[in-house]
Amino acid sequence: MNPDSGSPPPSPVEPPRRRRSRTTAWLVAAGLIAATAGSYSAAAAPHPAVAGTALAGMDWRARQIVGIVNVERRKHGCRRVTANGKLTAAARAHSDDMAARGYYEHATPDGQDPGNRLTSAGYPWTRWGENIGKGAKDPRAAMTAWMKSAAHRSNILNCAFKEIGVGVSMRPNGPWWTQDFAAR
Repeated sequence: MNPDSGSPPPSPVEPPRRRRSRTTAWLVAAGLIAATAGSYSAAAAPHPAVAGTALAGMDWRARQIVGIVNVERRKHGCRRVTANGKLTAAARAHSDDMAARGYYEHATPDGQDPGNRLTSAGYPWTRWGENIGKGAKDPRAAMTAWMKSAAHRSNILNCAFKEIGVGVSMRPNGPWWTQDFAAR
């Protein structure tokens, strides 16, 4: 089966090895492949539907987080979330702000909560959820920590959320991670 779409194996006209090779090349180019002992895993690969413009505006760490989130959601019966540029901008700004001003909270020191920040970024939300993290050295470590926390896990696996933005700040005393989930 194609790991990206769940479709049946390719017809004999196109050898499975050739198809797997193109999939592998796409994953490598997206920075989402995990190689171990000569094998590969496409588990963190995003669905082509989320590999659009919004993902292109994210750094590789944020793209990998989106892929891992979607793997977890699929395992638990939720549809994929798609990357949204406005949510990404809000998440990135919050990670940068926490790093620059030295706080680690959902609300900024001047009282702006995630809903205020999403509205300011131009996202017309009907519901939102936010996960923040500090110190995880890579996307997999950040996701492992969030999935071990009941509150963070509930945001990741909330099937009502349709879109995501991820921001990462690599400033000192970090990295600083923000996931903003929302629905319109």
